[in-house]
Amino acid sequence: MKKLYSCLLLAFIAFSAQSQTIINRSGNINEMVRSVNQDSLKSYITKMVAFGTRNTLSDIKSKTKGIGAARNWVVAKFNQFAKQSDGRLTAFLDTTTFQPDGKRVDKPTLLGNAVAILKGTDASDKRVYVVSGHLDSRVTDVMNRTSDAPGANDDGSGVAGVIEAARIMSKYKFAATIIFVAVSGEEQSLLGSGFMAAKAKKEGWNIDAMLNNDMIGSNNSSETQIIDNTRLRVFSEGLPSYELDKNAKSIRQFGLENDGKSRQLARYVKEIGERYVDQLEVKLIYRNDRFLRGGDHTPFVENGFPAVRITEMNENFEHQHQDLRTENGVRYGDLQEFMDFEYLRKNTAVNIAVLANLATAPSTPTDVKIDVKNLSNSSYLYWKAPANGTVKGYYVLMRETSSAVWEKKFFTTATELRIPYSKDNYLFAVQSVGQDGNESLPVVPGIGR
Repeated sequence: MKKLYSCLLLAFIAFSAQSQTIINRSGNINEMVRSVNQDSLKSYITKMVAFGTRNTLSDIKSKTKGIGAARNWVVAKFNQFAKQSDGRLTAFLDTTTFQPDGKRVDKPTLLGNAVAILKGTDASDKRVYVVSGHLDSRVTDVMNRTSDAPGANDDGSGVAGVIEAARIMSKYKFAATIIFVAVSGEEQSLLGSGFMAAKAKKEGWNIDAMLNNDMIGSNNSSETQIIDNTRLRVFSEGLPSYELDKNAKSIRQFGLENDGKSRQLARYVKEIGERYVDQLEVKLIYRNDRFLRGGDHTPFVENGFPAVRITEMNENFEHQHQDLRTENGVRYGDLQEFMDFEYLRKNTAVNIAVLANLATAPSTPTDVKIDVKNLSNSSYLYWKAPANGTVKGYYVLMRETSSAVWEKKFFTTATELRIPYSKDNYLFAVQSVGQDGNESLPVVPGIGR
């Protein structure tokens, strides 16, 4: 008996050693991350602030002021980058007209999203990845379309990150398609993102992930003034708001309340972001968004797409949704001088690393199952190859049911794996791994019988 125990122990140690795969940074992605430039980001912010106001209801005819001039400028920047893409990047203004709603739209309004599509190199790969920021800005009164509303951080920072991502990534080839978008109408109740998400749903876009960047360039809060440019928040929902009624029974039965697709995406952002960006911790916030407010990822979540909000760790409300003024020695307003461009650089780099890793990786494994036919203190998972991409192998991910993040990765070249951990005590998922080590999003197994 003692000899048998020793053999089992040695086998387990050998298994554990094999499972601890060293995860390296990809050379291309590392190069992209290093290419993010503070001066470029600052130049984009300076230009956006110079439009005066970018309120969605502002002038759309002027070439120098208002939301119309701003969105045309973004499209022009995208077209500038298209010249280095060998024809893969195309840019356009995607428009729709919103009628007065008695709330935040008081006149017929031609809304335009500035869009750039970096076409994937694999024609059979229909995956789409979306990265967004919102171009519109506001002051205290959301209906005020004439007063200066710099919107340097909210959300010039998010748009600057999107523009910089397009500048860098348009030089590279990816198997899947990446869409860069500066949406309008966010402050008027998520109009631009709602328009885009509904269009994506109607036309059957295969959106594998959507990253919404909203305020990623300020490093302190209005209450504490403590500077912190080493942490970044990612908000994600747990239970899917889309077709929850169809999935509620299995979610409850198997303890998957914390494993919706958006939450898996958030964990992925944390792992990849921290892998490639030094001196930055990605904090997972387990709710869809902050209290009393909403972001452009929400319409995508509501249409069944995995989507998260990426945002600064601490918000300064003196520099958010404020008229420009000075009161009691405090300067109010969303001005460029209150931004931290090194922090914005790091947060932009997180987006690029995540997008590049996803768009380079194979698609997710298919038909992933965990065997529950027998009582056992081990777990047997099996799956089929992904629809797209060449795989080097697969990771089986594991974490305790109480853990926020995946704790172990077991690598295999097969399409099945038995591991010496009880399925009753842990949660599992499976990722495809490409030839260069790029991982797909994780897939939680269904029940195999």
